[in-house]
Amino acid sequence: MHRVPLADFEPGLGKRLTELWGTPPNLYKALANHPGLVAAWTEFSKTLRHDTRTPRALRELVILRGAQLMRSEYEWAQHLAMARKAGVSEAQIQHLRSWKTSSHFDAREKAALALGEAVTQGRVTENIYVEAMRHFDHHDYVEIAVVAAFYAMVARMLDAMGVELEPDVRNHSPRLP
Repeated sequence: MHRVPLADFEPGLGKRLTELWGTPPNLYKALANHPGLVAAWTEFSKTLRHDTRTPRALRELVILRGAQLMRSEYEWAQHLAMARKAGVSEAQIQHLRSWKTSSHFDAREKAALALGEAVTQGRVTENIYVEAMRHFDHHDYVEIAVVAAFYAMVARMLDAMGVELEPDVRNHSPRLP
């Protein structure tokens, strides 16, 4: 149940969103109740999706794992298609919950998932940092950490605003475990 109405965008922002994402999802329509925040959110999320150096598939794995941890069905459903398009395998999606022991993830992916999980849960240990630095430089470390933190915020905002899935993604598979 929506806790805030789905609002219309200011004309310039509506055009920008359509250019970036096509039809804006309900998340953006809910955020449109605050024009300044949705405009800033749009540019920040664009940077995380398109103006980054780490592979999109790696970032999508971090986002999907965060959705699992945050129990965000909306985030999970929206990012399944993006992850698949970026090259995340069905086996990785199926085994994401057990990534630590799964053979479907390489050492670099596991380091990113460990960092993303730690950021989402609010505590990055020295061991997680050291392992991440074996696979990433500081630029990429910051990038992965920001992706995890941003999408943890996305999940919290989806919950706070009661954003419902769009009809075209309601039958996503697999469901959030």
